[in-house]
Amino acid sequence: MIDPKIETAFEAALEAFSKYNEFDATQLIENFGEVFASDEDFLTKVDALDEVFDNNPEVESLREVFFDLLMINFFSADVKKLEEDYLDTPEWEDIEEQTLDRGTELLNLLLYLNECEDEEIEPELEDYLKEFLLVDEDEFQDEYRIYEPVIANQILIESPVSEISKIAKSLPEDSELKELFYPMMCFFQNLDPSEEALDEIAANAIEKDFDMAVLDILINFQ
Repeated sequence: MIDPKIETAFEAALEAFSKYNEFDATQLIENFGEVFASDEDFLTKVDALDEVFDNNPEVESLREVFFDLLMINFFSADVKKLEEDYLDTPEWEDIEEQTLDRGTELLNLLLYLNECEDEEIEPELEDYLKEFLLVDEDEFQDEYRIYEPVIANQILIESPVSEISKIAKSLPEDSELKELFYPMMCFFQNLDPSEEALDEIAANAIEKDFDMAVLDILINFQ
């Protein structure tokens, strides 16, 4: 099964990637669509997803964010055909254990956007940090550590995208938000950018194909 929002998001990502890369990633829409729509179990779908990337190294940079989409699709669509408490079973715990090193913080942001839709509220950076990730709570210091670059630079929401780009480039290589910082901050700054705004974001992007693909996932998912 495939959630319509996921389908829209991954297709938009491949289109955006293709716009800023010599490789036409849109030719993989059907391949990825088959993976997402498959009725196989989650780990089998992960293997199928990896196979598409293994066969198409030109889109390697999208591998882990597409894993996030696959996970969200599982929560949104696949889990509906399983028993109600499946996510509390030892089987799912084992899957989580096997995939601990997969994915990115995009997963949390997509979960937040789903929650915003459910509660009919507009996504906001401060709300994401304090109400969803609970970075101010003592028991969530891992989240605080990961999101410290965002917490320290919230003022960038009011700044030109060139300033967001400058800070993104200055983040240490081992930062877990190094790659996502720019598209994430640009998204929260402008949830529904015009073509002109998108051109400006692309002009200041660090990795244009990746940054714009992630941004289009977020824009099309909300």
